[in-house]
Amino acid sequence: MLKKHFTDYQLGTLSILFASTLWGTTGTAASLAPDVSALAIGAFSMGIGGFMQACLSAKSLKRDFRKVVHKKKTLLVSIIALATYPLAFYSSMRFAGVAIGTVISISTAPFFSALLECLFSRNQTITKRWMMSFAIGVIGITLLLASESSANSLFDHDMKHWGVLLGLLAGLTYAIYSWGVKTMIDHGIESQTAMGSVFGIGGVLLLPTLFITGDNLFASSTNTTVMLYMALIPMGLGYVAFGFGLRFVTASGASILTLFEPVIAAALAVAIVGEEISFIGWVGITLTLVCLFLQSKS
Repeated sequence: MLKKHFTDYQLGTLSILFASTLWGTTGTAASLAPDVSALAIGAFSMGIGGFMQACLSAKSLKRDFRKVVHKKKTLLVSIIALATYPLAFYSSMRFAGVAIGTVISISTAPFFSALLECLFSRNQTITKRWMMSFAIGVIGITLLLASESSANSLFDHDMKHWGVLLGLLAGLTYAIYSWGVKTMIDHGIESQTAMGSVFGIGGVLLLPTLFITGDNLFASSTNTTVMLYMALIPMGLGYVAFGFGLRFVTASGASILTLFEPVIAAALAVAIVGEEISFIGWVGITLTLVCLFLQSKS
C-alpha cells in the first residue's frame, strides 16, 4: 500500500512538472506575436482551453452533475478566481515585465495555497520539508529575478508597482482555483469533472473580453499559429495534466512544483529568444531545482 501511494504521488508530481513545462513555453510563444495584446492572449488561450476542458469532461459532467452542484460555493469562487487569474497575470507582465510578473505570480502562489489549506482544510499541515523547499524555492526565484531585472530598465517605476500588485493578485487567484479544484476532487468529484466545470464556465466568462482586446489576433499566419498553440497545448493539454496531478498532490505542493515554470521560461529565453542569464541567475535556477527535488520526495 505504501509503495502504491508513493508511486501515485510521483506520478502526480511528474504530471504537474509536465504541465509547468508546457506553461513555461508561453512567454516565448507570445513573443512571436508582439502585435497581439497580452490580455487577448490570456483570454483566448484560457477561454478556448477552458472550452476544450468542458468538452473533454462532457460525459463525466453529466454523471457528476449533482456532486458539482452540491459544491456550488466552491465552484463559484473557483470560477471567479480562474477568470481573474489570466487577466491579472498577463497585465502584471505588461506593467512590470515578463520576468517580474511571472516570478511574483508563481512564487507567491504556494504561500497563498498553504494559507487556504490551513484555513479550510483541517487535515492539511505545513511540514518542515514543505517550509524548507518553499524557502529554497523563493531564494532561487529571487536570484533568477534579480539576474534578469538588473539588465532591464525598460519599465516605468510606478507601473512596476502596479505590476507587482497584479502579480500578487495572480498568485492569490491561482491558489484559490487550485484549492477549489483540489477540494472538489477530495469530495469525490473526478479530476476531469472538476477541471471541466471550473475551466469551462471560467473560459466562457473570459471570451467576451476579446471584443475589446482581440485586435490582430488572427492578422497573420504566425499570430494564428501562436494562438492555437497557446490554447491547445499549454492551456489545453497542460491543464489536463495539472488536474490529473491534483488527484495525488496537495494544492500547496502543486503550487511549489509550478516553480519549475519560470526555470523553463528562462531556459527557452536563452536558447530561442537570445536573452542572457548571469551566474547569479543560474544559481537561482539550481536552487529552484533543489526545491522541486525536496518537494517530489514528500
